[in-house]
Amino acid sequence: MKVMMINGSPHAQGNTFIALDEMRKIFAEEGVETELIHIGNKAIRGCIACGTCAKKGKCVFDDVVNETAELFKECNGFVVGTPVYYASANATLVAYLDRLFFSAKFDKTMKVGAGIAVARRGGLSSTFDELNKYFAISGMPIATSQYWNCIHGREPGQAKEDAEGLQIMRTLARNMSFLMKSIAMGKEKFGLPQKEEWQPTHFIR
Repeated sequence: MKVMMINGSPHAQGNTFIALDEMRKIFAEEGVETELIHIGNKAIRGCIACGTCAKKGKCVFDDVVNETAELFKECNGFVVGTPVYYASANATLVAYLDRLFFSAKFDKTMKVGAGIAVARRGGLSSTFDELNKYFAISGMPIATSQYWNCIHGREPGQAKEDAEGLQIMRTLARNMSFLMKSIAMGKEKFGLPQKEEWQPTHFIR
C-alpha cells in the first residue's frame, strides 16, 4: 500500500503540513507507505488546452506535474491538502491538479482519494467540495472521516491546537487505510468493475 500526499500550501511546515503529518503517522501504524510532496511554493502554470498530452502521454509543460505522474499511477491512494483562499484552494494547487488529472491518462479507477482543507475560519466546506471533484470524475472512491476533512489554524502551528481537527485527520487515515486494503482484496477476488465504452454527448447540434 502506498499513498501519495500533496501539500498545496506555500509553507512547507505550516498548518496544512500538520494535518498531513497527523495522517502520515497513522498510515505508518497501518503499514501504509507515504510520499509527501510539497508543491505549494512552485511556479506551476495552468492548463492551456493544447492537447499535447493526448499525443505524448504527458503534459507539454515539463515540471512537477510530469515528475509526479508516475507516482500517481503507482499509488493506491491520493491525499491533497490545501489552505483556503477566498473559499477555494490555493491557485497553484488547482493548476497542478487540473494538469495532473487531465494529462495522466492512465485508469484511476478505485484509487482512493481524500481532500483536506485548512482555514482560519470559513470557506472549508466549499474548498472540500472543490477537491473532491477531481476524484469523483476519475472513478476514485472518496475517503471520509467523522466530519468534513478540515482543520483550523491561521498562524503557523495553530492547527496543533485544534484537537477535533487532528482527530478528524487520524480517523480519515484509518478509514482510508481500511478502504485501500479492502479494495485491494476485492480486486484480487473480483477484479475491477466492467467498463463500458465511453458515450460522450454534447449540447451543440
